[in-house]
Amino acid sequence: MNRRHFLSSFSGLALSDLLLRDQAMAAPGVLRTLHHPPRAKRVVQLFMAGAASHVDMFDHKPLLSKKDGEPWEPGETVELFQSTPGACFGSPWAFQPYGQSGKMLSEIVAPLGDVVDDLAFVHNVVGKTGVHSQGTLLQTTGFIFPGFPSAGSWVSHALGSENDNLPTFVVLPDHRGFASNGAKNWASAFLPAQHQGTVIRPGSATPISDLMPPKSDFITPGSDRAGLDVLAKLNSMHADQRTGDDRLAARVRSYELAAAMQLSATDALDVTGEPQYIRDMYGLAPEGPGVDDSTINVKAETEFFGRKCLVARRLLERGVRFVQIWSGNDNGFPRRNWDSHEDVKRDHEPLSLGMAHGAAALIKDLKQRGMLDDTIILWTTEFGRMPCSQGSKGRDHNPFVFTNWMCGGGIKGGTYGESDEWGFKPADRANPTQVYDIHATILHQLGIDHERLTKRHNGIDRRLTDVHGHVLRGMV
Repeated sequence: MNRRHFLSSFSGLALSDLLLRDQAMAAPGVLRTLHHPPRAKRVVQLFMAGAASHVDMFDHKPLLSKKDGEPWEPGETVELFQSTPGACFGSPWAFQPYGQSGKMLSEIVAPLGDVVDDLAFVHNVVGKTGVHSQGTLLQTTGFIFPGFPSAGSWVSHALGSENDNLPTFVVLPDHRGFASNGAKNWASAFLPAQHQGTVIRPGSATPISDLMPPKSDFITPGSDRAGLDVLAKLNSMHADQRTGDDRLAARVRSYELAAAMQLSATDALDVTGEPQYIRDMYGLAPEGPGVDDSTINVKAETEFFGRKCLVARRLLERGVRFVQIWSGNDNGFPRRNWDSHEDVKRDHEPLSLGMAHGAAALIKDLKQRGMLDDTIILWTTEFGRMPCSQGSKGRDHNPFVFTNWMCGGGIKGGTYGESDEWGFKPADRANPTQVYDIHATILHQLGIDHERLTKRHNGIDRRLTDVHGHVLRGMV
């Protein structure tokens, strides 16, 4: 069945005007004119599910190593998520300076040393909760409760699509499953439904669910057309009875987009045509996605994260606005995320080296193609981990301070905001950085005033930054 017939099958819809090419695809966002000249036009969010340890990766704390094994005495009462404070726990990994800035990085993020001068580190980010589900929602949507649009949905809503054949907002989940909250992390909530993230699984047998019909002896071009004709009539009846409900329109838009994606997405996901040096730079394994990960290991984590980063670059250069890349899934056994309560070295070393390899490659690749200038990369996690031990080898949750970093899209490298000598709380407790500030800064670089991008919902003008947030002027 050709694309023309696929689309004409929906001609009977009462909402057919929404299916016009210029509106359903390659459509402008609600901001026909940006609030100010933009420095960026696309975003990549790298999310470490489970809570990555800032003090073991980016936030060097010599005092922890000096007092390793001694009682931890921060001078105040400490209430932890699931343990009582243990001894000071020096990082199991060595730190050393990188780049002209001399930024101290752990050996498990050493690949990022090649691009460290492009990175803007924020070591004084604070959360509102030590619960994974709420902490993850806070970083993805700006709220600790479900029912609010993700940052990617807001960007899609504001700026619209640049490509008539690909989604505006794409999600590349961990190959082992979704993180805490699942699809709520990329939901559109009360924004029009077409702005939700589209899940793509690079390297899997079916990267996009239900994109192609199943293999069958009884599915023929004729029966397919007949089925679509019936579906068009049913959709038309449904839409006539529910004016004002955009969910059906969004679903039909997804069908139209699916017809286009049968060719365009297949091309975007096919990395076999990439030069070998590019595949090597991203750390793709010779055996590809079939690499053995029966036990967590560096080679497999590098393959999986590196492949997602390479696919992200291919999506970005084809006009996708926002790509969300996940490392780690929800809690299970054996652990396959960053929630290192039992053994930080076991979990963090392979996950971190795999992430750092892929992220560094993405930054280098975007830079050599001239795309880093207008692409923002945000690295984040739901919260950090404590400077004291849990048991003898793990770390408990630390929502009191953790690290984000950004680069590209006019962001200036450096360090903006420090944690205290332990990595326990912000050094300046009166002036921490919050997720609202991170989101406000990203929107600013996209040409958007975060206070003016709103959507009326339940009598309230909602926005990504709620009633908070300020642009981190020092880094822009």
